[in-house]
Amino acid sequence: MSDRRPPLYAEHESYGAKFTPFGGWEMPVEFDSIRREHDAVREEVGIFDVSHMGEIGVSGPDAATLLQGLTTNDVESLSVGRAQYAMITNEAGTILDDTVIYRLDEEAFLFIPNAGHDGETYDRWEDHREEWDLDCEVENRTEAWAMFAVQGPGAEDLVAEAADEEARELGRFSLSRTPIAGADCLLARTGYTGEDGFEVLAPWADAVDVWDAFDCQPCGLGARDTLRIEAGFLLSGQDFHPEENPRNPYEARVGFAVDLDTEFVGRDALARVEDEGPKELFVGLRLLERGVPRHGYEIVVDGHPVGEVTSGTMSPTLGEPIGLGYVPVEYAEAGTEVGVRIRGEEKRARIEVPGFLED
Repeated sequence: MSDRRPPLYAEHESYGAKFTPFGGWEMPVEFDSIRREHDAVREEVGIFDVSHMGEIGVSGPDAATLLQGLTTNDVESLSVGRAQYAMITNEAGTILDDTVIYRLDEEAFLFIPNAGHDGETYDRWEDHREEWDLDCEVENRTEAWAMFAVQGPGAEDLVAEAADEEARELGRFSLSRTPIAGADCLLARTGYTGEDGFEVLAPWADAVDVWDAFDCQPCGLGARDTLRIEAGFLLSGQDFHPEENPRNPYEARVGFAVDLDTEFVGRDALARVEDEGPKELFVGLRLLERGVPRHGYEIVVDGHPVGEVTSGTMSPTLGEPIGLGYVPVEYAEAGTEVGVRIRGEEKRARIEVPGFLED
């Protein structure tokens, strides 16, 4: 059931966008065609409305302490004006969500839960703030900020034109406060496509003006999905889910976002996994026969199921069917041949490290 709409819903509707429910939001899945939008991002530049992503503000003397205790990376080492990727885990080390954390000031942070997770994440932060008796405030800012992603080889030029030439100097996983179309925005050099790009947080009331400042191909969630699958990026709720597909960061190959020298919920469980090694691993799959690997399809070896595809598509860039999923470590080496069962027929596939695009 989708009962939330982004601030640009009417503008997208008037453009003729097709919509889909996602994380409790009604979001544009396609403006022109997924292929056209995908190619624009790989070859030039495109803009995505990702206002369905959550925004949680944490501020006060103990803000860093609270974030340090609830995310897997080293928040306290994060400089003002920098961002970091981290996981949110439970006591068992299972991923509840992944997030990007922005340090806005010494005592002010903004972090981004995935679509539909803002309410539960806010509650989790509030509960632990009280339990740990910390001096900070937690605020759900999801419907205060619109969020746009400007992605592709031409993103730097477009953002520098719309914002300021200084945007060119913004480093990867850095952010700044930047006026765009007269609005006070946050600009971060982050993204989810495998291309260079920026994410813009604009005040909800200024969303239309800021969106219109970027003259490029509008893109929907359909192209966002094909782009991130090619790049081998995880999708919360699909490539991991705390109940339906519980995974830890080492299985999901995001151990780089875990700092075991810090104390956080799930740290001890993850230290054991890191010491013993995961039993399964997130892998890429390239089909060697006709067909498309889809979510839920079995991965088989010698006719026996060993795992499931979590994401899959016909790659617009490669012109080949690709997928992502988990297999036992003994089958996870790149080059291993497995099968994917598609409508009862086993299709040959090759295991790869996630991320199908050549550098």
